[in-house]
Amino acid sequence: MHGGEGPRIAKADGECDNAIVLPWHDIAVDARVAALAARLKAGGPPLAAHGLWGSCAPILAGLLSRQLHRPLLFVTAHLDQADEARDDLETIFVQRADRASDRPDPVEPPVVELLPAWETLPGEGAGSGEINTERTRLCEALRRGERPIIVAPIQALMQPVPAASALDANTMTLSVGEERTPESIADYLVARGFTRLDQVEQPGDFALRGGILDIFATIDADPLRIEFFGDEIESIRPFEVGTQRSTRTLPSARITLPPPPGRTPGETTTFTHYLPPDTIIVLHESLEIAEIGRTVLERLGNPVGHYTIEALLRQFATFAVLHVSRFASESASAADTFELTCEGLPTFEGKSTDAVLQLLQLAKQQRVYVYCDNDGERERLNELIAQSIVPQEPAAQAVEIRNPIAQAIEPTGNAAANIVLQLGTIHRGFRWIASDATSPRAFAVVPHHELFRRYTLKRSIRKIAAGRPIESFLDLEEGDYVVHVVHGIGRFTGMRTAAKGGSGKSEEYLTLRFADDGVVHVPASQIDLVQKYIGAKGARPTLSKLGGTRWQKTKARVEEAVSDLAADLLRVAASRDAEGGVAYPADTRWQKEFEASFPYTETPDQLTALADIKRDMAMPRAMDRLLCGDVGYGKTELAMRAAFKAVEFGKQVAVLVPTTVLAEQHFRTFSERFAEYPFTVRCLNRYRTSAEQKEMVAAVRKGQVDVLIGTHRILSRDVRFADLGLVIVDEEQRFGVEQKERLKHLRATVEVLTLSATPIPRTLHMSMIGLRDISSLATPPMDRRSISTRVVSWSDDLIRESIIRELNRDGQVFFVHNRVKSIHTVAAKLMTLVPEARFLVGHGQMPSDELEEVMTRFINREADVLVSTSIIEAGLDIPSANTIFIDRAELFGLADLHQLRGRVGRYKHRAYCYLMLSPNRPLTSTAAKRLKAVEEYSELGAGFRIAMRDLEIRGAGNLLGPEQSGHIAAVGYEMYCQLLEQAVKRLRGEAPSQRVAVHVELDVEAYIPRGYIPSDRQRMECYRRVAACRTADDVDLLARDLIDAFGRYPKSVETLLTLTEIKVRAAGWSIKTIIKKEPDIVFTFDGEVRKIEPLFTNRGGSVRIPDGRTIHWRVPDVYFSADSLLAILKNLFRGERTGLESPPAVAGVSPRAAAAASAASHAAPEPARSATRTPSGPVPVTPNQLPADAPRKRRRRERNA
Repeated sequence: MHGGEGPRIAKADGECDNAIVLPWHDIAVDARVAALAARLKAGGPPLAAHGLWGSCAPILAGLLSRQLHRPLLFVTAHLDQADEARDDLETIFVQRADRASDRPDPVEPPVVELLPAWETLPGEGAGSGEINTERTRLCEALRRGERPIIVAPIQALMQPVPAASALDANTMTLSVGEERTPESIADYLVARGFTRLDQVEQPGDFALRGGILDIFATIDADPLRIEFFGDEIESIRPFEVGTQRSTRTLPSARITLPPPPGRTPGETTTFTHYLPPDTIIVLHESLEIAEIGRTVLERLGNPVGHYTIEALLRQFATFAVLHVSRFASESASAADTFELTCEGLPTFEGKSTDAVLQLLQLAKQQRVYVYCDNDGERERLNELIAQSIVPQEPAAQAVEIRNPIAQAIEPTGNAAANIVLQLGTIHRGFRWIASDATSPRAFAVVPHHELFRRYTLKRSIRKIAAGRPIESFLDLEEGDYVVHVVHGIGRFTGMRTAAKGGSGKSEEYLTLRFADDGVVHVPASQIDLVQKYIGAKGARPTLSKLGGTRWQKTKARVEEAVSDLAADLLRVAASRDAEGGVAYPADTRWQKEFEASFPYTETPDQLTALADIKRDMAMPRAMDRLLCGDVGYGKTELAMRAAFKAVEFGKQVAVLVPTTVLAEQHFRTFSERFAEYPFTVRCLNRYRTSAEQKEMVAAVRKGQVDVLIGTHRILSRDVRFADLGLVIVDEEQRFGVEQKERLKHLRATVEVLTLSATPIPRTLHMSMIGLRDISSLATPPMDRRSISTRVVSWSDDLIRESIIRELNRDGQVFFVHNRVKSIHTVAAKLMTLVPEARFLVGHGQMPSDELEEVMTRFINREADVLVSTSIIEAGLDIPSANTIFIDRAELFGLADLHQLRGRVGRYKHRAYCYLMLSPNRPLTSTAAKRLKAVEEYSELGAGFRIAMRDLEIRGAGNLLGPEQSGHIAAVGYEMYCQLLEQAVKRLRGEAPSQRVAVHVELDVEAYIPRGYIPSDRQRMECYRRVAACRTADDVDLLARDLIDAFGRYPKSVETLLTLTEIKVRAAGWSIKTIIKKEPDIVFTFDGEVRKIEPLFTNRGGSVRIPDGRTIHWRVPDVYFSADSLLAILKNLFRGERTGLESPPAVAGVSPRAAAAASAASHAAPEPARSATRTPSGPVPVTPNQLPADAPRKRRRRERNA
């Protein structure tokens, strides 16, 4: 019987209820382990220990290191084994054996580090920035005397590291007050392979803007912003890449950079050179390590600079060495060999109830420690165990234990009480049996993922730089087509600064050229009137004619079309509201546990989208939400959470996918995530026999299937659900008309969640608010890495070396050749190039069952290289595939290339995409631009940038229907979105959003000089932000960002910001124009006089209102200088004293307003010389920037003050 108390749950700090002893203590005090530790401490020849199964080998190594207080290097044969060993060691050092007896631990646990291996080809350099940085950082840590636990695959140790002299030569220390020129540091960075950009976005970038230098050196630290005052470092500030805003200040910074390309072998050494002399080196499966090491070198052609296994073993001999393995080694002497008794565990059933019964059976004979990755897994398992404590115990579920020592151990009583639930990651379970026969003691360690067969991939890269969001499509270059809101389609010919009117004051303009050589100069401050034209693929739009009527007619036609579209969609939504639906309850305990068991950290976008989905499901109407995002951004996880909520409420869920292979993939994913809960997940597709399909359809009809996954087969008439509650549709645009009609019928009655890998641009998303429920995932998961993308010609050597690289890291390769006629010829050539690889060929003209078999074999890793047509674009998720070749890449569209590239880079390794050009075929300029765009936009979330060129047309077609593409082409993408947004608001009876359109003429110089921001792109982005300001807080934030990123701004920028604040404040009073007409300032406005009269009450000067729409405010001549005029206007709209306060002489204003005038007066402000913005209060009059040639002592004194 299982009756009695339940399992014990370990606390967060590693201690356990009821003084439970942690498992590592039992291993540490074992007599054989103690003897092994003593031999290691005494020194001598290498030792060997065998009989170590599961994760016992790294755990034993860590405990020995801990017991002897010595550093450890744990060496594995494979990269994945190193990742797993690192996780195992982290777990045991967080939960130390010392804590079991409540003794204080005076020594902090050591840091567990992973030495990564380069993932580049010989001659390509030292690998990706983060890997090379991590290797260099570890060398520096060891030089400083740190004593970490280090795990390394043999490949990483065979690769050289910088020698101490190279580290010294490539370490840069910067301190505030130090004299250096920014140009000298920039030259230093260029020599070390850094790329100069306008704005840094990833490691290896730097930007120099006047006296501000941004450096992004490492992936594990924020980039640094160094501000100079002349040739002196004035401040050092880390900043965030996403916002480009500084986060804090530092007195100094130490930056270790990669050595310059082309270093000589004399500047490198082995990693073991840095190890402390008392390090214990543990070799896990030595024979396999030696074999893998030799194979790697042979495949790479014995590259210069790499170390052989024999050379490493000679270096290892100077340290204490321990060989650990599962089986005894014939070469080791008996005196130097220790036999430990550690067994593997039986295979668990995977289903929740069966797996828990097996666990309880195992716990009858010893204590069992179950390691869960998070609280959700632990709480759910605790529930399952409690539910299984029943009077009857099925004998059939017994775990058979064959070890004779185990048979002698007496059961310890209550099985459930023998189970301890721990937090931590142990990758492979095992059973340890103590050597003391007088007091037999055994225990088992069971990883949660083995118990329920959830083999979730762990990723090793812990941090990634967040890229900047793409807010608009104004990335203009000369020659680009643009849309002017008033004049229509033109071409952008550049930006230039010129005097405006007859005032001689300078302003910057965008020059647009229209039909018949018509030219319009648009002030940069009105840049929001200009949009980049994005239309049909490859089509050149017709330029509009200035003064013609064609543009207005085209806009009217598109406006009518979008109004019809919006009306149709609103009717569908109204019909759904009328039908009603199920209002799902708030999250239950199971729902919270299910979500908590997600092994990764959700992105902010995922959390927002999840809240949207749950809000929809809680409402008494059927959900119809589109969830879209770039490849691999976490849509499936959100779909599973929605499905869980539905099935827990007793509803059935249908998951509809376009291909059988995808159906199988989703089936595996859903099955693993739902394994701990009493819900049935089935997959209906052509892989099932007729009898299986018939049985499954009957089970669905009876309500015995909770989640049914399949292709369009599940929309067949014979598939009838007992109580269908939710339909999840993956890539709806890939289904036929008949299937779409069936879905359209379902939408009115059940919840529908549609997933799309096509990113929906923000502009379209915003225009659809109130029309279609959309959630966008734009933030990459924290551990995703960008894909190295190169445009290359066909090269036998490159192809062979790249495939060999994947074989060396246990990976797989896609080779896309999109011509069925020649695909087998290409495959045969590849087989000749790389005979050691296993190949499969797949294309769309194969019989469907044959193609599905090929794809399944590749997913199951029965082949190394898949040679196929572009069929792999269809959303396959194969984490082990991290290299893709796209043959004749110039023939593919931009979006197709991006989708194909998205098949790789879904796991921890650096991914590679090679865009191969056709030999002897001229490359068109259009194809060249397309390939350059894919190569350039290789960072995460690139789909949103590529959307600027190609993808959003496809996205709009998917969302709105292909007939809308013509309308988009007619007026451009952004204009289409604006018209759609206006139509939606008009139909819903809402006021359309209006731009701040206050026209101001004050005869002042307000622009961003090239000397302040040299980059046209960055200046346009700043002008775009100026035009987007809607509140004074927006202006203040922009001012702070400008100072942070570009330094103290000149007078013309201060004037631009002040004018912008005046405009946004004036818009709140419905003012349309503010014009300087001495001796008056003339205001025109909409609305009633009584609403605007408080603005001028008690503000001094004289006020005259001649026509009910115009106000003349007369002020003394002294205030008509530019600075004074700006100051009094700003203070006027801020509601602060202008300095003119006295009883105003008001003509045409009501007696009530005149009577309310105050007699207070105030001294007029001095004309301002230059100002620094403050969030509130009158503008201070202080120097904005000292002259560059100011004496050094004066500059230092003023800075320190």
